[in-house]
Amino acid sequence: MQRLHRNKLSIPRFKEQIMQRYKKYKNSDIEWIGEIPEHWEVKKLKYVLNIGSGEGIKSEAIKDIGDFPVYGGNGIVGYATKHNNNDKVFIIGRVGAKCGNVRLVSGEKWISDNALYAYSKGNLDFIKYCLIYKDFNKLANKNAQPLITSTMIKEESTFYPPLYEQTVIANYLDLKTADIDQLITQKERLLSLYEEEKTAIINHAVTKGIDPKVKLKDSGVDWLGKIPEHWEVKKLKYFIFKAGSGITPRGGASVYQLKGIPLLRSQNIHFEGLRLDDVAYITHETHDEMSNSKVFSGDVLLNITGASIGRCYYVTDCLGEANVNQHVCILRPMSIISTKFLYFIIRSNLGQEQISFEQTGSGREGLNFEALKNFLIPSIEVDEQTAIVHHIETETICINAEINKTKKIIALQKEYRTALISEVVTGKIKVTEELK
Repeated sequence: MQRLHRNKLSIPRFKEQIMQRYKKYKNSDIEWIGEIPEHWEVKKLKYVLNIGSGEGIKSEAIKDIGDFPVYGGNGIVGYATKHNNNDKVFIIGRVGAKCGNVRLVSGEKWISDNALYAYSKGNLDFIKYCLIYKDFNKLANKNAQPLITSTMIKEESTFYPPLYEQTVIANYLDLKTADIDQLITQKERLLSLYEEEKTAIINHAVTKGIDPKVKLKDSGVDWLGKIPEHWEVKKLKYFIFKAGSGITPRGGASVYQLKGIPLLRSQNIHFEGLRLDDVAYITHETHDEMSNSKVFSGDVLLNITGASIGRCYYVTDCLGEANVNQHVCILRPMSIISTKFLYFIIRSNLGQEQISFEQTGSGREGLNFEALKNFLIPSIEVDEQTAIVHHIETETICINAEINKTKKIIALQKEYRTALISEVVTGKIKVTEELK
């Protein structure tokens, strides 16, 4: 298989491009801003923006297609046949996970009641960068559902240079951030290609094997096609002891602890591993009450509901004692199938297409255990399974390294973009038209 060209880590440094500072600075009297150019002002946002709340719209009025996009705190949530705004405005997430997120949109639209909107009284594009620089999420109350209000935002302070400078700064940042965003887009596309390359290796290995000279036969399954002559196709239920999920602990999220037994949820299960940075914990007593969903080394964990349905990974001894909730299925393999081979099958197109078919074919919102047990998978000797797993891991080592390097480049570019905006809009460096 032809390899993709590999990355060279090259990150631009804006400090090398811009070294000018304003001649005189003054104390802004705002700790998080520090000094600003002497001729700049500090104003509360209520003097810079007209801020209001969106209006409620009934869920039945929101359609998949329509004349006007409906904006909520998370972006477009659907379409409506009417609008409540036809100007270029800032939309600010008011509640939930996207609380404080800022986006600039234009045209006729409906702004729902879980978002705020703001009209600029100054240079629209300069104010955009000021709002991006500010972290409104920090204003949110500390309730289970984060919330910010228009009053909170109105009382926040911001820097305010003369209108001419606002225009120069906005034009400069438009140019520079467009270059950065283009590079990020290129790297994200490269990331997708690496993932496609890795998926192709897995798909071929688990359906055709790793011997290029092996004779093939018809599998008898239309969507599987030909398989090695000595392979068979059987239902998953003949390879596993268990296919079952956990339950919601008695008391729900209120019983979660800061330490104890990890309770794995769908957000913890990813194709590249188990992410435990936001894992919930339960007591040993709750863990024992949920004895049927205790996790053991060698289990394959599969998300069976929601947007992450189909994501899977396997458990090693490193995890220790753990449990799962109702959104995660435990697949416990027999000795006739290796854990990693089962994981690669479920992760491959062979597994994912069966998951997708089960969803679209039945209209269900989650995987049915009986349907899952009837998934068709290759039946081969354990020694060949081990060889296939070794082949996949060997072939994807370099790809994984490039994926990690690409992610690092993307992260650094995003940090650079944030730092550039911060330095320019706070006046720490001076932008002139010559620097464009």
